[in-house]
Amino acid sequence: MPGSTTWNNRFWYVYVLTSYRDGKQYVGFTRDLRARYKAHNEGKSFATAPRRPLSLIYYEACTERSDAERREQYLKTTGGRRFLAKRMKDYFRNSKLS
Repeated sequence: MPGSTTWNNRFWYVYVLTSYRDGKQYVGFTRDLRARYKAHNEGKSFATAPRRPLSLIYYEACTERSDAERREQYLKTTGGRRFLAKRMKDYFRNSKLS
């Protein structure tokens, strides 16, 4: 890999979490997916703290922050939610969360 960028921080991740408590999804983006997921489940995120525990159900990787931000905004729209429902059809059909 060129330069000093390591594999771990080379991408921006758009992710979807599902709450075991209420079955609702949360969409976000981050540079460090593992650390962010851990922070969500430790209650360090105001938006998801009362909805713990959470499960990571989907993510995408982007090389540019702007692309990840744009994708996050799309996934929060009605069209984006429909995309996820189609993309993860078997997950939602088989999930006890839905």
